[in-house]
Amino acid sequence: MKILVPLDGSEYGRKVVGFLASRSTLIGAEPEVHLLNVQPALPGQAAAQLGRQTTRRIYESEAEHVLAPASKALAKAGLAVEMHAESGHPAVRIAQIADDLKADLIVIGAHGYSEFKGLLFGSVTHRVLAQSKRPVLVLRGARAPRGDRLRTGIAIDGSKYGLAAVKFALRHRSLFGADARMTLLHVVPDFVTPVMADLGGVAMPTFSEQEIKVLQDKDFENAVAPARRLFEKAGASADEVRLAGMAGDEIAAYAKKNLDVLLVGSHGYGRFKTAVLGSVATRIAARCDTPLLIVRA
Repeated sequence: MKILVPLDGSEYGRKVVGFLASRSTLIGAEPEVHLLNVQPALPGQAAAQLGRQTTRRIYESEAEHVLAPASKALAKAGLAVEMHAESGHPAVRIAQIADDLKADLIVIGAHGYSEFKGLLFGSVTHRVLAQSKRPVLVLRGARAPRGDRLRTGIAIDGSKYGLAAVKFALRHRSLFGADARMTLLHVVPDFVTPVMADLGGVAMPTFSEQEIKVLQDKDFENAVAPARRLFEKAGASADEVRLAGMAGDEIAAYAKKNLDVLLVGSHGYGRFKTAVLGSVATRIAARCDTPLLIVRA
């Protein structure tokens, strides 16, 4: 597994380092870890006066100050790393380096605002999600999960986006631990429609309790069956949890109480659209600080 870890010297980066250092199964699989620091580019005139070599040494010196402690901590845990010093806009360069390396995963620490503030993850993380189609694991909250065995949830809805998250989890099981507990999560509609008159005065139909159960059973099976088959094909197993109500709210509440990490498949709009994650993933991110691994189909 090839992992890119952008670091800027903040406490959020240290959280990422601690998380990776605790992944004993992943370490045993000898992943390729790349630490990246992106410095603001010097003004063109200043860079020209200093010369290319001197400018490069400045970037490398600043990056060494940030990356060396992380490299030392990961080496102590048994992880070999490669350090990269770059300049420019952090999000743009992170996305470019991830593509150049063909990274399987970008791991970023972020603060995480509520949905009522401008950005959920902070500007750099938000723009990385907009710029890159690579899977991104965002670590938020007071601390990152430690220990090898992670309680791992995968949100599915029967679409190719949820199945992309399932495929990632199966392909990179070492990330979640040798005995990771995998859970497939699907939220069925509640199908509760109150009797009310429409504009023409005609009463809207309601469903009986039995009818609701039949509809929910069918919806759950249609969503879960393709993911279940992928697990069976891989010789793996997963728990299946059915929730009911608003998808983003229910998954966030479940993740907050029961999971160490949540995988979500996302379409991922481009940088010129307002939404980056899609409505369900955005509501999840706004309502809980469980580490969120976002996989693009």
